[in-house]
Amino acid sequence: MAKRSKIILFYIVSALFILLNVYFVIEKETLVVGILPIVLAFVLVAIFKMDKLLLSIVFLTPLSLPLRELFPELSFDMYLPTEPLLVGVLLLFIFKLFENKGFEKKVLTHPVTIVLWFYVGWMFITALTSTMPVVSIKYWLSKTWFLAAFYFLGVFLYRDKKNIYRFLALYCGAFLIVIAYAWVRHFALGFHNTQTAHFVMNPFYKDHTSYGAMLAFFIPFLMGVTFFKGFKGKIRFISGSVLVIFIAALVLSFSRAAWLSLVAGGGVWLIMKLKLRFRPLFITAVSVLAIIFVFQTQILMLLEQNDQESSANLGTHISSMTNITSDASNLERLNRWNCAIRMFEERPIFGWGPGTYMFKYAPFQLTKNRTIISTNSADRGNAHSEYLGPLAESGLLGMISFLLLSIMILYTGIHVYTRAKEKEIKMIVSSAIIGITTYLVHGFLNNFLDTDKASVPFWSCVAIIVIFDFYTKGISIAQPISSQNQDFL
Repeated sequence: MAKRSKIILFYIVSALFILLNVYFVIEKETLVVGILPIVLAFVLVAIFKMDKLLLSIVFLTPLSLPLRELFPELSFDMYLPTEPLLVGVLLLFIFKLFENKGFEKKVLTHPVTIVLWFYVGWMFITALTSTMPVVSIKYWLSKTWFLAAFYFLGVFLYRDKKNIYRFLALYCGAFLIVIAYAWVRHFALGFHNTQTAHFVMNPFYKDHTSYGAMLAFFIPFLMGVTFFKGFKGKIRFISGSVLVIFIAALVLSFSRAAWLSLVAGGGVWLIMKLKLRFRPLFITAVSVLAIIFVFQTQILMLLEQNDQESSANLGTHISSMTNITSDASNLERLNRWNCAIRMFEERPIFGWGPGTYMFKYAPFQLTKNRTIISTNSADRGNAHSEYLGPLAESGLLGMISFLLLSIMILYTGIHVYTRAKEKEIKMIVSSAIIGITTYLVHGFLNNFLDTDKASVPFWSCVAIIVIFDFYTKGISIAQPISSQNQDFL
């Protein structure tokens, strides 16, 4: 009887689904009902196999599309299908927390998490005092669903080392599709033209800067797997092949910031290999920044002597990085930074509100700073800085909170690397540290942590560092929800 009931129920549901499709196709002229089985499948996976859902989101991230690409007339935007899925993950996560009364306290009180509370908490306060509260609350919520999925749940997801490699394989595998798409368009338009490199990856990546930043982010991981002798030759060959493609794609992206960030990542790798202590390095970094501040006038005069423009010639393109006289890209970046500083000077405590820079910066542009690519709508990016953006939007504490978070992540990562005895763990942690470093260096010139493309890998790597911090200290952590629900993760 039970089997018969299931068969009857199957036919009833199927008939209703067919009738709904017929109605919407004939009456409404839309195929929207056709996606219901996909939505239902994701709901079931989220309820019973959260880890599979999170890994599915990793794969979909490089392939996600802005909603405005499909509906340009909309006044808001989000990435499809990743952000709706992440909203679902956040809601389910909150529901499970209330249902099971708690979360692993060791994770909630970890030093990285404590600084993260400061970062997110101050952002929430400035969202309440924002000049555009609706925009700021939405921006803050987008931060929380990235953090819930790939930091708090990520700590438990990546506790299984296999999921770390699945994360790498899924993101890079999907990224290869984007690279192939970009190269086909680039070939048709001409590889010699640097201007085509700026948009051939669109709509998957907004421009060559975000595309280049993520290529640089994953190259350390691919290098780690390729040169780690503990893996089989087949795995190392596949990783090496993908590595060659990523390096070629990075060169063809003509993203100078991405190239620079990878060089900085190499410097951090060298520091870890030489086992230099964190404190003298930190003091050295602060000293260098102080020297730059003291001699900023002389440095600017020296930079103004460079008039090299962006070019298909790699040597010329690299030298154009310091051209602040005639390079439109560099000058526009300086324009956005100056706007952020002026915005901060007007509202230094609470800022203008998270996510509001693009709507508020236009009046702060000086005529002498505008360039041929200047706009009043931030359609070429916002503050172009992960540090000055929060300064304008959340005041001084906004920038300080992100700086403290960055320092704590790197500090924790380097100590984990030092304590680790297993070569495989050293390889994973060093790859995560270098990947994060490439992004933080890139963050001086651009900002992408408000997008799924950067947030998913960034917070995943932070979670990887935290879980190995527990592991190398001999601290065990329980399931994120009570042991009664082992399938939650």
